[in-house]
Amino acid sequence: MSESPNGDDALAALRQRIDAIDQQLLDLLSERARAAQEVAAVKTARGDTHFYRPEREAQVLRTVKERNPGPLAGEEVARLFREIMSACLALEQPIRVAFLGPEGTFTQAAAVKHFGHSAVAVPLPAIDEVFREVAAGAADYGVVPVENSTEGVVNHTLDSFFDSSLQICGEVELRIHHHLMIGPNTRADAISRVYSHPQSLAQCRKWLDAHLPRVERITLNSNAEAARRVAGEWNSAAIAGAMAESLYGLTRLHSNIEDEPDNTTRFLIIGREAVAPSGDDKTSILVSVKNEPGALYRLLEPFQRQGIDLTRIETRPSRTRKWSYVFFIDFSGHCSDETVRRTLDAIAPTVVELRVLGSYPRAVL
Repeated sequence: MSESPNGDDALAALRQRIDAIDQQLLDLLSERARAAQEVAAVKTARGDTHFYRPEREAQVLRTVKERNPGPLAGEEVARLFREIMSACLALEQPIRVAFLGPEGTFTQAAAVKHFGHSAVAVPLPAIDEVFREVAAGAADYGVVPVENSTEGVVNHTLDSFFDSSLQICGEVELRIHHHLMIGPNTRADAISRVYSHPQSLAQCRKWLDAHLPRVERITLNSNAEAARRVAGEWNSAAIAGAMAESLYGLTRLHSNIEDEPDNTTRFLIIGREAVAPSGDDKTSILVSVKNEPGALYRLLEPFQRQGIDLTRIETRPSRTRKWSYVFFIDFSGHCSDETVRRTLDAIAPTVVELRVLGSYPRAVL
């Protein structure tokens, strides 16, 4: 049925209104970009080369979500603003971000989520190489996985902090959706092996047991490597994410095959500079305690006394003493907060080592 003349007029008027709004948006985006360039000029004139401020970005995104009148969801509006800020920052100074590669990994997706598409993403083959790239100044920041809600902590990341002076500058949480994919030459009825990262295979264990019980499971360094390999084989499949699917031209056989529907991975942003308070922060510390009765109580009691919320505690074997352990502790608050300072001052005399790994904004997106 054709539209009525009145309906045509109404649609034409709405389209004209949208065109006018789009022009206003374009004008405002250009004005914002020019303001960003002016900020860069002022900072450069006074010798300040730190254009990216994690605490400032977190404050802006929180404000956007709080003030959002709808109908777009707060998360969606914040993502739009993230990309606007990413593009404007690239006009000031493009950010180089190292991540655990190759291209197409969930770590790359986390880097894009946190820094936007205008950042220069640099894939590296190992977590310790991400640390070295940032420490050497070849990258401004690094993105590394630290824990998964299903499989737990990523030990390689924690161990990398033992010998590093880098600071944790931020965090990002990413919902992990695993898909079973095949290449253009793969026969779907002849799959004899499945490639993926060990954690991804573990996160899809029940699904694989139910649907592909006799198929060999082969572990690789990354899901992206699994996707790349499958692209050239006829009898294999890969478990990977949507980014790898599009990058390597694969076909999805089954979607969202992870065993836990709320499967989430937390990533850390590492850099060389400390981060100022944003108003809603977390702090991570590394602590080595004496091997004596009451040592753990003396470590944790000051947090309870000051009313500080502990969000995570992990242990790793110490590299210096046999059968001794190092604690990685995350808690709410910034190291400049008075309650946090009192807590750390109370802990320091009772432990062998205390190192603040960083205070950083709590994940906004």
